Amino acid sequence: MSLNYLIFDASDDGEGTGTWEAMASVHAADLPAVLAEAQAVLAAAERRAPGPRGPLDEDGVWDAALDQHADGERTAVTLTITGPWAWGEALIERLGA
Repeated sequence: MSLNYLIFDASDDGEGTGTWEAMASVHAADLPAVLAEAQAVLAAAERRAPGPRGPLDEDGVWDAALDQHADGERTAVTLTITGPWAWGEALIERLGA
């Protein structure tokens, strides 16, 4: 899979948990493609899930959030994934990000 809109930045908490965040700001015509790309990333994360999805402080092993915010002619789409560092790094690598 090749990502055309989402570019991930990673951060590590030093205890084995990572956060990968990507944002794209697009015109309305490109919004469906960005959302489809984000859904494909989420589907890949689900397929390779290291355990149950949910807030980490509520016994989830990984979690994700997809948000969008319109500002004038552009919409910002943000995808954040949190989970075990090795799992997230392997996921992002497989996505070609």
